[in-house]
Amino acid sequence: MSGYNNILVGLDLSEESAQVLERAAQIAAYSNAKMSLAHIIEPLTFAYGGDVPMDLSEVQEQLQNQAKEQLRKAAADLNIPADRQHVVLGQPATEIHRLAEESGCDLIVIGSHGRHGLALLLGSTANGVLHGAGCDVLAVRVHAPSE
Repeated sequence: MSGYNNILVGLDLSEESAQVLERAAQIAAYSNAKMSLAHIIEPLTFAYGGDVPMDLSEVQEQLQNQAKEQLRKAAADLNIPADRQHVVLGQPATEIHRLAEESGCDLIVIGSHGRHGLALLLGSTANGVLHGAGCDVLAVRVHAPSE
């Protein structure tokens, strides 16, 4: 089996993202693959059901700018160019699938927190990405820094 050529790494930009990046970078180095980074921001109107009686566009823009800066810093360490850094507004699993397809990715790497109980029943981003991807998906089990 040959290695991967084009890897999309979906990051939530939490402290645990470094673990996901490290694993993806190892695979990319082994396969001599290109890597792209993606962070998906759900619109604030999704979270509040559109029932908020104020304009959230400025807050949304600040969140996007902060995410772009965090992604830029993560990409700089791995020499990933700006055109392979994506901060997108939308539903995480759907947007990761779209980016992977548009970019011709053959592997998606995401973090998985391994939740149990109610969180597991309600589903997760990792589960959503896995069940609709047109390519391989690696869910990296991440651990909180204190573990």
